[in-house]
Amino acid sequence: MTPDPAEDPNDDEQYHLEVEPGDVADSVLLPGDPDRVPKITDVWDDHEVVADHREYRTATGTYDGTPVSVTSTGIGSPSAAIAVEELARVGSETLIRVGSCGSIQPEAGVGDLVITTGAVRQEGTSDEYVREDYPAVADHAVVSALIAAAERLGYDYHVGVTCSTDSFYAGQGRPGFEGFQARDSDELVAELRDANVLNFEMEASSILTLASLYGLRAGAVSTVYANRVTGEFRTEGERKAAKTASEAVSLLAAMDGTAEKAGADRWHPGLRIDEQRR
Repeated sequence: MTPDPAEDPNDDEQYHLEVEPGDVADSVLLPGDPDRVPKITDVWDDHEVVADHREYRTATGTYDGTPVSVTSTGIGSPSAAIAVEELARVGSETLIRVGSCGSIQPEAGVGDLVITTGAVRQEGTSDEYVREDYPAVADHAVVSALIAAAERLGYDYHVGVTCSTDSFYAGQGRPGFEGFQARDSDELVAELRDANVLNFEMEASSILTLASLYGLRAGAVSTVYANRVTGEFRTEGERKAAKTASEAVSLLAAMDGTAEKAGADRWHPGLRIDEQRR
């Protein structure tokens, strides 16, 4: 059912997510699959499912004493953008994509993490918001917190540029039904690899773009399931991304507290993290 355009479907409860102000924390983790929500909340201190509608399942709780929420977005940028829009409307300010990806660099092995600093916007959703040469960049504090979290947890990780696509098959250089080959698919992976792009996934660039447009902060951490260079494929390490993102939220709270105490507008590497908030 399509809402009447004469009415604002977001006056109170959000139309797609079915959340209201007060249902979600300032920081929200964004997996794609709704079934990843319980896998993420499993690493938290506590949680409560506050909404479950279509592909959007939302839970709110605490990790290391820090309030945090998780909302599944479904597959792809169109549904991820809806989640960003409606979470922003209910007051969320920090968004971290937590997903899986395919590596196109040999050093990023299956089970490793990829922390995104920016994304190639090879998806159409963000183009509907802003000119195509507008950058999709992660917030520096979120990137720093994700790196610090991965270091604390002892996980292997890689930091760099992600490519977000609208298609799992043609858009990532895979053959389609009965071997169909999309235009330029033979050169796609090699071109991106030569440009030092680390991985493929399907949501980060729209999340990062919308966050920048709306003055929010965002980032992304993904577990490598497939390495397109070595041919490896295993669905393992999912808990690593969940734990890293949750730890990053706790670190961001400490970083924000440190900046506030120092009278700074925002955290920067010249400030020490106030560990007393943890």
